[in-house]
Amino acid sequence: MRINRISIRRVFAFLAVNLTVVIAVIFLYPEPAEQTLSKLGSRGNEVSAIQQELKDRGLYSGNVDGIYGSQTEAAVKRFQKQQGLSVDGIAGPQTLKKLGITVGSIPQANEANVNLLARIISAEARGEPYEGQVAVGAVILNRIEHPSFPDTLSGVIYQPGAFTAITDGQFNEPVAESAYRAARDALNGTDPSGGAIYYYNPDKTSNQWIRTRPVIKRIGAHLFCS
Repeated sequence: MRINRISIRRVFAFLAVNLTVVIAVIFLYPEPAEQTLSKLGSRGNEVSAIQQELKDRGLYSGNVDGIYGSQTEAAVKRFQKQQGLSVDGIAGPQTLKKLGITVGSIPQANEANVNLLARIISAEARGEPYEGQVAVGAVILNRIEHPSFPDTLSGVIYQPGAFTAITDGQFNEPVAESAYRAARDALNGTDPSGGAIYYYNPDKTSNQWIRTRPVIKRIGAHLFCS
């Protein structure tokens, strides 16, 4: 019986050691997150940018509709073959780089980002309802994730000609307290604009091009557009 007890203890000890090793491996070496790539079935702004770039190169004749269908996949394969890339029809990092397409990600809601976003919100939407202030912040963040705009918060805000508040001095005026709250809400994912990348005041603008943009909604004095 003593021998059996010793053997059982050794078995349990062996199992405990191995279980500890397995747990350590899981936590220390987790499975890498799957990278999101534009491929057959994908939709969105990045797909539209891919289609437009391929169309400009004469490799794609379909619609620029943001839907990664078989025509888009075939065009990507033609481009990959042309560039000496692996021909898989998937717009991965190397393919996007060759196409000249980059897309940024929403920054953290840290103090520096909140302060910068709040300053442009206050300058552009002073006197607007709170929802409209958050929406202006959301438009700026939506541009970061859009292939047609710079990939950083400062890049979008200081993009030449993007915001009149930068050039007319409003950007340097004292920041409204509500703008700080609006900036935090926008950075934390609130988007009353419905995904807009443009906005304008129809009673003030003389820009005819902006009036051609599809309107998503109106908040206060601003129309928010795609």
